Amino acid sequence: MKSTAKQIVEGFYKSNFFNDPELLEKYVHPDVELYWNAATGFSKMTYSDLDRMITEMSKSFISLRPSITHVLQDGDQVAIRYTYYVRTIENPDEEMVIIHFIAIWELKDGKMYRGYQISQPADEDPENLEAYKKIKF
Repeated sequence: MKSTAKQIVEGFYKSNFFNDPELLEKYVHPDVELYWNAATGFSKMTYSDLDRMITEMSKSFISLRPSITHVLQDGDQVAIRYTYYVRTIENPDEEMVIIHFIAIWELKDGKMYRGYQISQPADEDPENLEAYKKIKF
């Protein structure tokens, strides 16, 4: 059975992609372009950029868990809103909230092809964290 665009995007974020390089190939199109607006500025990333970033992440994190609040699909486009929680090599016993994301992905050939992403560092403010749990579709 063919996966929907929503299942593909959600599957990528829930996967162990930062520890398994084959998952990037499974979910991400080789001609991917990710347009990322972050607190540190704008980046345009390609497949090799994503591969390098994920390799670096695997050196720091023991676990990377998304808390997904929204996954909305319109044809081959998917919007996802999530927060990442991590366990670091330096502090493996504590899971910490690290960053909030909203991304919109266009799929091509059943893979994530063009993405538009906004991220902001998370903080421990209970109201902030609760805001990312309130709405689910």
